[in-house]
Amino acid sequence: MVTWFAGLFYLPRLFVYHAQATDPVSIERFKVMEWKLYYGIMTPGAIATVALGIWLWLGYGFSGSWLYAKLGITALVIAHHVWCFVAMRAFQDDANERSHVFYRWMNEVPVLYLVAIVILVVVKPF
Repeated sequence: MVTWFAGLFYLPRLFVYHAQATDPVSIERFKVMEWKLYYGIMTPGAIATVALGIWLWLGYGFSGSWLYAKLGITALVIAHHVWCFVAMRAFQDDANERSHVFYRWMNEVPVLYLVAIVILVVVKPF
């Protein structure tokens, strides 16, 4: 999970720098960095997190409304992961239409997911 979220925190930051880059060498460097981060760190981390979460759920049978809320937030995290892929593909194809400011805001979204998940798991409010 830590590996996955590290990528979710860092990839939008790379998008910020990529959106600001103007020279061809930097642009190509960011393309390589984004590709390696997405496929080398984020996606394996996501697969491991989801697989181990399912294994834990099936093995121990946790229940409670908090778990369903956590699963909903996890679905949002997966959607954010897919959004990162779509944004990365736009950069790879030199078709990005968004500013660095947009990506600065999107860089903060995983923090909200992580805080919500930690609160749900630790406090189990319902």
